[in-house]
Formats: sequence, structure tokens, C-alpha cells
Amino acid sequence: MDIDNLPGADDVASIGPEALLDRIARGDRVPVLDVRSVREYDTWRIESESVDSRNVPYYEFLMDVDDELLARIPPSDDELVVVCVKGGASAYVVGLLEAEGIAAVNLEGGLNRWAQVYDTIEVSRFEGSGTLIQYQRPSSGCLAYMVVSDGEAAVVDPLRAFTDRYLEDVEALGVELRYAIDTHVHADHVSGVRALAARGAEAVIPKPSVARGVEYDVDYTTVADGDVLSVGGLSIRAVHTPGHTSGMTSYLVDERVILTGDSLFIESVGSPDPEGEGSAVADAVGLLYDTLDRQLLRFPDDVLVAPGHFSDAADPATDGTYTATLGELRGWMPTLGMTREAFVESLLSDDPPRPSNFEEIIDINLGRTSVDDDEAFELELGPNNCAVSEHPLTSD
Repeated sequence: MDIDNLPGADDVASIGPEALLDRIARGDRVPVLDVRSVREYDTWRIESESVDSRNVPYYEFLMDVDDELLARIPPSDDELVVVCVKGGASAYVVGLLEAEGIAAVNLEGGLNRWAQVYDTIEVSRFEGSGTLIQYQRPSSGCLAYMVVSDGEAAVVDPLRAFTDRYLEDVEALGVELRYAIDTHVHADHVSGVRALAARGAEAVIPKPSVARGVEYDVDYTTVADGDVLSVGGLSIRAVHTPGHTSGMTSYLVDERVILTGDSLFIESVGSPDPEGEGSAVADAVGLLYDTLDRQLLRFPDDVLVAPGHFSDAADPATDGTYTATLGELRGWMPTLGMTREAFVESLLSDDPPRPSNFEEIIDINLGRTSVDDDEAFELELGPNNCAVSEHPLTSD
């Protein structure tokens, strides 16, 4: 049976992914019925502290909509949001629920459309000689940044899926995109650095990453620890912060904001190096401790941390961005106050699964293999799994 063309699925109430994001962002309780398979649901789903998500596969609705089945649906004082992959099966289920007197709406385009939502928020605590914009992808927790100053711009950790979006934004701002920069060889999403380089930007990658076997089809520039790029009147200084990967490099913008990639998040720290296995992982965790202790935590308390990811355990700042000062992180993240031995032991006991399709994505980002845009989009669907723990307050 074609699940995207089930009978009776026409003309049901629906909600767009942007409107759903607004409901979630308001902090309202949002009941979500996910009608994909159990395997798909367990792999990734819409998550937030305000989302009450339940999984009942659509095929169970093909048999009999009885009281036992309805009891598995999340209760709601508001409209129930029903989701699937593309919006066909969920529309069919909405029709059945409406017949039972249950107020429900279908997520337009399903989770494929949800994965295309890309929000932008200006970092309010970055003021003066330039602008810092944070790009947020709620489906995966990926964050990217645009630094803008005096007619020039740089994008850090761009996603290939949103290449046109960055170019549209610099055009709207009336600036030139000078650099497309990666913090490391990503394992959870397909990088947009080469795509932007093909459209006129200068590709920039950390020098230590090249040793992993970079085979780009475009020219690129490398930066080592201490190297400085200029964007208008702003400086972007490379700070080598290995641990998550051997080449992981953070970028200190105007001595005020540090773009930490996957080294340090506002709710956790980066995962052990996905390049290694066995004892190599323990070595990577120790290296990450040294990076935090000798590099990142040596900056003043008022330096703002702007990470490469966020999870549903992260609370946004008052301006809506996922940022926090180093002083704030020291205050609420016990992991940062551990001894080296305790840090290594804690992180090794909480090693998350690797990102979906990480081997294929790494090969693409190294330039060893190529895929079209549709294949790239499919590969990176799902959670990022780049953080060790989503609940640092319980990690001591």
C-alpha cells in the first residue's frame, strides 16, 4: 500500500513546520503523535521539553480505531500534531481521529519538511563593530553562524542543504561572503564549505584536519592555532581545540565570542573522538579535558560560548540563541570542574551512539565521495549525537 496516498487523507487540518516551531518555542505543551515505524521513531523524532511525543505506527490505524488504540495517543487540551515522513500517512490518521471527535492537525510535508526549517537569530550580546547571526536547525540541533562587518561576511559551519539560504542572506544584507569556514570534519551533516566556495567564497578548514585525507575539488585555505582571519573590522582567531576530532578548531571572534564547534556546548561537552576505537577513545577524552582546561577555560568569564549544536536539554538565552558565557557554564556544568581522572571516567561511561551514516558523511566531507543534494539531505536526517551527555547537571 502506498502510505503517501492512503484513502480519506484529503482536506484534513494541517500545520506548517514553521508554525509548529513557533508553538514549541513559546513553551506550550505540544502533543505529537508520530505514526512512523518504531525503528524510525527510535532513531530520531521531534524533541523538546515542551513536546509530549508518542509513537503509534500508522498501520495500526488500518485495522480498528478502538478505545485501546486511542488511549495510546497523547492527551491534549490543544490540537494534536500528527507526523510521518512526508505527510501522507499522518494525514490519513488525522482524518480518522477527526471522525472520532479528536482535534488533530497534520504536519505539512512531514519530517522531511521539518528538516528544512532553518531559523536565524541575532546574538544580542555581540554588539559594536559587527553582527553575529546564529542559524538554528531544530530537526538536528545543528548551529551555524554568520559574522558580518563593514561589507563582508563569513559563515562558520555551513550546511550544504542551506547553501542558497546563506547567499540570499548576504545579498539581503548587502555584503560580500568572503569566507566559508569549518570547525572540523563533520560526521553528522554534509558541510556547505565547498558548495559556497564554488559560488565565490574562500573555503577555510583547520590545518590539522588535512591529515585525515582531505581531497577537495576546490581550492582551500588552512588555519592553524593562532592564525587570524579578518572580516571587515572584526578578527577571527583560530584556536586548536582537539578532542572531539583531532582537527577540531574553535574561532574567537573579536575576542568576545568563541565559536566552539563540537568541543563545548551550553549543556554538555563534545563526544569522544569519532576517529578512534577502543583505547583511542579514552585518549581522545583525555585530550578533550586538556583542551578545555588549557584552552577554552582560560578565557575570561565574560567570553560568550556559541556552540555547533544544541539538544533538547539546552535552554536558550534571553535573546533566543543557544549561547552562554564561560562564567555561566562554569556555574551550571559540574563536568567542567572535574579532575582529569573523573572527567575521563564520567565521559567514557556516557559515550553516545555515533551520528547516523557518519562514515558516509565523513567521506563526503573529506571529498573522497560525492552525492547529489537529495542523497546528502537523506544521509543527514536524524540526531547529531555529538554531545557526551545531554544532562550535565547529573554527570558528577
